[in-house]
Amino acid sequence: MENNKRRMLTIGETARLIEGITEYRIRQMCKTGQLPCFKAGNKFLISEEALYETVFGKSSVITDGGKA
Repeated sequence: MENNKRRMLTIGETARLIEGITEYRIRQMCKTGQLPCFKAGNKFLISEEALYETVFGKSSVITDGGKA
């Protein structure tokens, strides 16, 4: 059975995941719509997949199903 769960990150987790991107920049990207995110309670959640697509482009996203 495939694991279809998507990993959702907070702004702090997102900033720690990619060196050189600050929490401030992540917030600005969410506000301007450059980075898809949504608010859950008091936190903004960002899909890890969307983060990589936004920062590195679609070609660099690695899927679990792809065999090289």
